[in-house]
Amino acid sequence: MISMRTFYGAVYLRGAMKKNDSRDLKKWLNDDPLLRLYRSVILKRYDKRMQTFCSLCKNQSLYDIAANHIWLGLHREEGRWVFREWAPNATQIFLIGTATQWKENKAFQLIRISPEGIWEIYLSEELLHHGDLFRLRIYWKNGCGDRIPAYATRVVQDPVTLIFNAQVWEPENPYLWKKNDFHVSEAPLIYETHIGMAQDAEKIGSFKEFTENILPRVTAAGYNTLQLMAIQEHPYYGSFGYQISSFFAVSSRFGTPDDFKELVDTAHECGLRVIMDLIHSHAVVNEVEGISRFDGTLYQYFHDGVRGFHPAWNSRCFNYRKHEVIKFLLSNCRYWLEEYHIDGFRFDGVTSMLYTHHGLGVSFTDYRQYFDDTVDNDALIYLSLANSLIHDIKPDAVTIAEDVSGMPGLAVSASAGGMGFDYRFAMGVPDYWIRLIKEYRDEDWPLGHLCFELTNRRLDEKTISYAESHDQALVGDQTLIFRLIGSDMYDGMSISNKENLKVNRGMALHCLIRFITIATAGSGYLNFMGNEFGHPEWIDFPREGNNWSYHYARRQWHLLDDPYLRYGLLAHFDRDMIAMVRKYRLLEFSDILLLYEHYKDKIIVFERAGLVFMFNFHPVTSFVDYIMPMKPGKYRMIFNSDLSEYGGYNRLTPDQIHFTQHRAQSPSSHFISIYLPSRTALVLQLLDSPD
Repeated sequence: MISMRTFYGAVYLRGAMKKNDSRDLKKWLNDDPLLRLYRSVILKRYDKRMQTFCSLCKNQSLYDIAANHIWLGLHREEGRWVFREWAPNATQIFLIGTATQWKENKAFQLIRISPEGIWEIYLSEELLHHGDLFRLRIYWKNGCGDRIPAYATRVVQDPVTLIFNAQVWEPENPYLWKKNDFHVSEAPLIYETHIGMAQDAEKIGSFKEFTENILPRVTAAGYNTLQLMAIQEHPYYGSFGYQISSFFAVSSRFGTPDDFKELVDTAHECGLRVIMDLIHSHAVVNEVEGISRFDGTLYQYFHDGVRGFHPAWNSRCFNYRKHEVIKFLLSNCRYWLEEYHIDGFRFDGVTSMLYTHHGLGVSFTDYRQYFDDTVDNDALIYLSLANSLIHDIKPDAVTIAEDVSGMPGLAVSASAGGMGFDYRFAMGVPDYWIRLIKEYRDEDWPLGHLCFELTNRRLDEKTISYAESHDQALVGDQTLIFRLIGSDMYDGMSISNKENLKVNRGMALHCLIRFITIATAGSGYLNFMGNEFGHPEWIDFPREGNNWSYHYARRQWHLLDDPYLRYGLLAHFDRDMIAMVRKYRLLEFSDILLLYEHYKDKIIVFERAGLVFMFNFHPVTSFVDYIMPMKPGKYRMIFNSDLSEYGGYNRLTPDQIHFTQHRAQSPSSHFISIYLPSRTALVLQLLDSPD
C-alpha cells in the first residue's frame, strides 16, 4: 500500500508542494534534538498539507488556482466589461456608481452563475470609463448593504464625504516598466519605510515624493532592500496600514497604481529590492469598506462566532480552512508579485495566525506549546502554500515571518516539513536592548548574556536582526537614542557642543548597539527610516487624542541635513557600517567565534568572516596595551567607531597595523597588544599569516 506521504508528495505541477525529503527532515530534527519528540506531529502536519494541496488544486497547479484576481473583479474581455464577485449568501447584487447615478438599474444587475455563489455581469465598453466610481449593493435574506468589491484594484476616498468607492482604473497611457530583469543576491540589509510619513512636511507623503526625495537617501545610505509599510488599502490612516480593507488595492492616499509602479521600478534601477508588508493575519471590521459581513454573513471569509474576531486588534480573523479563502489570499500574493514586480513580503502578525489564542498573554517556554491543540494547523498549511507559490513565481523572492513565539520550522524548507519562509525576525534582540538600557547601569551590563541574546537563534533557520524597528518608535515607547540621551536631544546636538556627556554617551552607545547587532546578525539586518541618524521623535499618527496632528507622523530630514547638528555624524557612521558589511559580505558567513569576553572590563571580541570585532563597552576606562589572544599574523584596523566624523574622539590611528606576538615560554600562544578606548568598536583584518 502506498503511504499518504509518498502518494501526495509525488505531485510535481508548476507551483506544487515539493516531495518530502527524509534527508532534509532528518537534518532538521538533528539540528534540534528536542524536535525529535514531535516527529510524528511534524509528519502528520506535512501529510495534511499535501492533502489540502491536492484537494485544493486537483488537476491544476498552485499557480493556476492562485488566479482569482484574474477571474473575479472588473476586467475587459473581448471588447466589453465583465465583473464577477463571490457572494454565496447574496440573493441580488447591483453594480451602482457613476454610470447609474448611484441608483439600482436592472441593466447593471448581476446574475448568479454557479451554486458556489459566483455572480457575473457583462457591460458594453461605453458604459464604464477610466475614473468612474462604483460599488456593489448586495441583498441577502432580511437585509442589504453597500460593499466595495473584494477584488477591487483601485479604491479612492472622497475628500469631502470621506466615503470610499472602487474606481475604474484603465489609463490611456499605462505605466511601461523600464527594469524587467531585476535580481539581488546579497543578504538583505533592510530599510523599513512608511510612504506617508517619509517626508519632512506635516502631511501625508506621496509615492512620487518618496521616489524623488527618499529613494536617493536610501541608496546613499547603502541599504539593498526597501521594506514598504501600509501599501494595501486601509480606511484608517492611523492604523499604520495593519487594518486592511481592500487587499488588492494600493492605498490611494499615497497616489495612483502607476505612481507605485514607478517607485518600484526606480528602486530596482537603484539596485534596491522592494518587499512589502503583507497583512494576511486579519482584516478590518469595517463592513462598507472591507470584506466583513460582505454577503450578509460574518463567516464568508472569516471564522464564525467569537473565533472570527481578534480580541486585541478589533479585527476579523480569516478561516484558513476554507478553500475560497486560501485562493483569495494566494491570489493576493501572486497579484503583488506580478502586477507591481514586488520582490517579496514581510508577513505580519504570523504569531496571531499560528495560534487560536493569537499569542496573547502567552509566554512560550515549552516545546509542547508549538504542537498542542492551540496551534491553527490550517494557518500553517496556508503559510506553507503561500511560500511555495511565491518562490515558484519568483525563486529569489524574499519572505520574512514576523513571529514572537519561536515556532520551529517557520524558516525551514517545505521539503523538510517546515513552512518555507526565507527568514524570521529576531524579535527578542530589540526588547533586550531596551531592557539593558532601562534596568542596568552601563558598568553593570552583563556582556555574556548580551552575547547569548544576540546569537540566540535556531541553527536551522535564517534570521534578520535589528536594534529597533517601527515598533520601538511608536508613541508610548521611545527610540533607542531618546532612551540614551533624553530631552538633551533637543538642545544638546550642536556640533560645537562637545561637552554634553549625556549626548556623548548616547551617540557612542547608539553606534555600538547598532554595530554589534549587525555584526552578530544571523543572515540579515533591518533599520527603520530615520533611526540611522538618531531621529529624536516617536511616531504618532493623526488621531483624536492629538487633535489630528501630523507633527509626529513624519521624518525630520532637516536634522540630518543641518551641518551644524550631530545627527549627520550618526548617519555617516551607519553608512560606513553598512558599506563594510556589504564589502566583506559579512552576513553570508554564519559562524561567529567568540574569542574573548570580560565582564568587569566590558570587552567582547569575536571573529566572523575572517574579521575580528572588538567592543569596549566600558563607560570610562580606556585600556592601553590590552592583551588579546589572536591567530598569529599581521592585522590592519579597517573600522573604528571613535572617528571624529562619527562623533568620536579620534583616539585611534586609522589603518593602524598590528603584529601578533608570542610569549617565549609558550610559543604557540599568540596575542596582540592593543589600545581599546572606552565605548569604542573596531574591526581588524588579518592581512597575512605564517600559516
